[in-house]
Amino acid sequence: MTKASAAKASAPKAPGSKKKVKGGVINVAVMTLAAGLIATMAIPAYAFNPTGADAAQFKSSAIDGMKKAQSQSVEVPQTVAAAAVARDAASATTEAQLALQKTAEAARQRAAVSLTSYAKGYSGPSVSDFLANPPYPNFSLAQVFSVAQQYIGTPYVFGGSTPAGFDCSGYIMFVYAQFGISLPHSVSGQAAMGKRISINDAVPGDVIIMNGHDGFYAGNGNIMDAPVTGRSVSIRPIWTSDFYVVRLGI
Repeated sequence: MTKASAAKASAPKAPGSKKKVKGGVINVAVMTLAAGLIATMAIPAYAFNPTGADAAQFKSSAIDGMKKAQSQSVEVPQTVAAAAVARDAASATTEAQLALQKTAEAARQRAAVSLTSYAKGYSGPSVSDFLANPPYPNFSLAQVFSVAQQYIGTPYVFGGSTPAGFDCSGYIMFVYAQFGISLPHSVSGQAAMGKRISINDAVPGDVIIMNGHDGFYAGNGNIMDAPVTGRSVSIRPIWTSDFYVVRLGI
């Protein structure tokens, strides 16, 4: 060993050198620990779930559960909702609807007055009287039509079934009762009791059925019926193709 090397080896070390080494080791340890904590915090929660990421992505959180619970707690009963809709519908009456209601009410009042006069205006035999003792026991469609013609000019009365006033089905019921044939006082009921036939086979005395209306077939494309309020029994052309023919009593 040379004198220079021996001198260097034997020279005393600087007093702060050990501290610097120790401090560097501590700094490295702290940075390593911090990096580990940051990495741990950055890892998604489902990384620690043994069921895997797919399950965790679709798992409901506590907040989601609270939201669902809140939505369930404010549901409106169906009865309350229905009542609200009904009130809204009732309040949306237009002027046209009000006018229609007034017209219908006026027609109802006129019909009531007509029925009052009608009840006082006839004292002859009723439908039930004819059924008990029919004046025409020998039935024929020609005779039916002949009897029905006797009531031309009879005023229309809603609900009427006597010569004081007829409605459409009341007129047919009254005429057929005189042949001992009992019919209901309704268009649909009379249609159901008849045998449907072609218009080409129809003869006067058969019955024309329309939507809510009926009358006697009068031949040559005509109908004899009790039409509407303010008019009377008459013969007129059939005005629609929406009809069919039934035959009663045979």
